[in-house]
Amino acid sequence: MYFEIKAFDGPRGVLTYAIEAVDEADARRQVQELGQQAITVSARVGLFRPRTARVPLVSFSQELVALMEAGLSLVEAIEALTEKESDLGVRRALEQIRARLYEGRTLSAALAEQPDSFPPLYVATVRASERSGDVRESLVRYVAYQLQIDVLRKKLISASIYPAVLCVAGVLVTFFLLGYVVPRFSSIYEDLGSQLPLASRMLIRWGHLLERHGGTVALGFLAALAAVGWGITRPGFRAAVGRQLLRVPALGRQFQTYQLARLYRTVGMLLRGGTPAVTALRMSDGLLGDGLRPNLVAATRIISEGQSLANALERHGLTTPVAVRMLRVGERTGNMGEMMERIAAFYDEELARAVDVLTRLIEPLLMTVIGLIIGMIVVLMYFPIFELAGSLQ
Repeated sequence: MYFEIKAFDGPRGVLTYAIEAVDEADARRQVQELGQQAITVSARVGLFRPRTARVPLVSFSQELVALMEAGLSLVEAIEALTEKESDLGVRRALEQIRARLYEGRTLSAALAEQPDSFPPLYVATVRASERSGDVRESLVRYVAYQLQIDVLRKKLISASIYPAVLCVAGVLVTFFLLGYVVPRFSSIYEDLGSQLPLASRMLIRWGHLLERHGGTVALGFLAALAAVGWGITRPGFRAAVGRQLLRVPALGRQFQTYQLARLYRTVGMLLRGGTPAVTALRMSDGLLGDGLRPNLVAATRIISEGQSLANALERHGLTTPVAVRMLRVGERTGNMGEMMERIAAFYDEELARAVDVLTRLIEPLLMTVIGLIIGMIVVLMYFPIFELAGSLQ
């Protein structure tokens, strides 16, 4: 059974937990093991489930690095993070890690037992650093990597917010004019009948249609939005959209640049942490869409056969002229990890410029299109009045 428990924890006050237990006594016992006193315990049935524990990787890594830099051992740092955690799910995850460390297991092995909280990339980064004995440096590198990925993602999201708001506002205004304003204007023109211009008659018919079936149209519109939202969560739908974007000349090139930036940054981080090139490439193939993933698989195969990394990526369309030259320099100097991260930074700058230019073009273009649509509706509503005024003169 699942229980919702409110417990008192001194300086932190009243906390709410959602846990799984055999009965109410077992639920109280679990809370008491955390050093807290249960106030109320209520059973939950049906669709209620405690949320899956997901450790916040960036903050967890930053705090762990800070404690290790302060002189604490790895086990002591995990103990400190466990004791200060108030989220029951995260605390349980940290307790499991602590228990594995007490058993003599490595940190990477302990993390690998919780794939919902620690992705394979994170585990591989820690595992590679354990061979060199520098776990702290690998965590710093992963935090920097994740922050850079988040910055790029936020840029793309922020660039799409304003166009999305414009589109929604334009659609709402258009529906308001057609479904509310146009039908009321049509009563003025009832005596004119067929003397109205064809475009005005069509506009009035659309207005009456929306007025009569406004609820159905609104439900259909909401259903379409819900279908799009559901589709975004489906990998197959996202893959299909990605394939279509790659076919658009301007957008396709930038979408490919975005994928390559993530690939190079991830592989570069793994290489700097000591992961072999072939292993790093195989771990990173999930960052690419369906259009580029087969290319990476083929390139990885010939690299494992002894082919140069730069030549293999160039042969399968996973580089640009600048990137190829930088990769060859990295192969000559033996500093491929750092060179790949530099290539990713170069791609990020190129993508940021493209997003800035695209945003500057899309915003006025959308405003122009929306203005033309609304203006056309208004003109068609008033056009018969203009004709009547001209005939009276």
